[in-house]
Amino acid sequence: MKRLVCAVLAAGITTASAFAQQPQAPRLVSPEVMADGRVTFRLNAPKAEEVLLSGEFLDGNRKFEKGPDGIWAVTVGPIEPEIYHYNFTIDGVRTIDPANPQLKTGSTPSTISSVLEIKTPSPAFYDAQPVPHGDIRTHWYQSKSLNSIRRLTVYTPPGYDKATSRYPVLYLFHGANADENAWYRLGRANLILDNLIAAGKITPFVAVMPFGYGGQQQGENTAKFGKDLIEDVIPFIQATYRVFPDREHRAIVGLSMGGGQSLTIGLNNLDLFSYVGGFSAAIGNAANFSKTFAPLVNHADAANGKLKLLWVGCGTEDSLFGASKAFSEFLTANHIKHTFRETGGAHTWMVWRRYLNEISPLLFR
Repeated sequence: MKRLVCAVLAAGITTASAFAQQPQAPRLVSPEVMADGRVTFRLNAPKAEEVLLSGEFLDGNRKFEKGPDGIWAVTVGPIEPEIYHYNFTIDGVRTIDPANPQLKTGSTPSTISSVLEIKTPSPAFYDAQPVPHGDIRTHWYQSKSLNSIRRLTVYTPPGYDKATSRYPVLYLFHGANADENAWYRLGRANLILDNLIAAGKITPFVAVMPFGYGGQQQGENTAKFGKDLIEDVIPFIQATYRVFPDREHRAIVGLSMGGGQSLTIGLNNLDLFSYVGGFSAAIGNAANFSKTFAPLVNHADAANGKLKLLWVGCGTEDSLFGASKAFSEFLTANHIKHTFRETGGAHTWMVWRRYLNEISPLLFR
């Protein structure tokens, strides 16, 4: 028995020694950001025949070149400091960068991308900075209106647990194919608000980020989500958090699909919301504006008296820019006071982070 044990131990030591002596392959670095802002992407795929790079920092695709070691590489840029999303396409199959653990995810597989961050010399408005930080909290709640158990995410400002006062509340909606985590994971809403509070630029408020899908059938999603919001989410937040219960301290803002939801729900429920905003809003066909927003335009004076802020923004390179501009023109024609923010940019988080940073100081003043 002793001989058997000794033999096993000896074999194990010999095997371990053999592995220890094996030279380890160098770790593949991708993406590699250089000092001048150029970026090199790499992929170990010796059997691949074609590799393409696509991303928010490119117009179209860029081809990789294959090295004799089977490593594909491409260098692009310089790229301006920001947070970007990108993908590889390997022999026609779109995928992530396998060497990069930083991912964009959502509620559908089509949203999965790799993340490239080009740092600024000094901290950006969305970076974690040495300031007091709020908390991100996740809740399960029973939606009676949808007959299901759902999740929502809540941001509480620094010092919330030690305070006794009530807070204003922002209901903040994500876009299509995303989820209740998108605004803090991709939009960095918590860090943006932390930095604004530390700079004394905003009144601290609670931000509620619900899951934005109420129904899968076309045309029913906003109505069902609105029902869940009004009948379940708002009462849950009122019962769980120290937030003001009145409309003067309640805002509703969203992006893309969520922008269409925030404008439609908010402007048709001015007894609940006094601040309304839409970023790159999927607001629908201009021919339907008069019907969708009939209560608003039929009582324009009353609406203007209730609205403390109506803010609509969109990037000129966004496919939804035309709809946003048409909606602004509709509001103007019907004498509804509002702000239309036209900027550069496409349908990306780069635009939406900036809009949140811009609109937040206008809330609850």
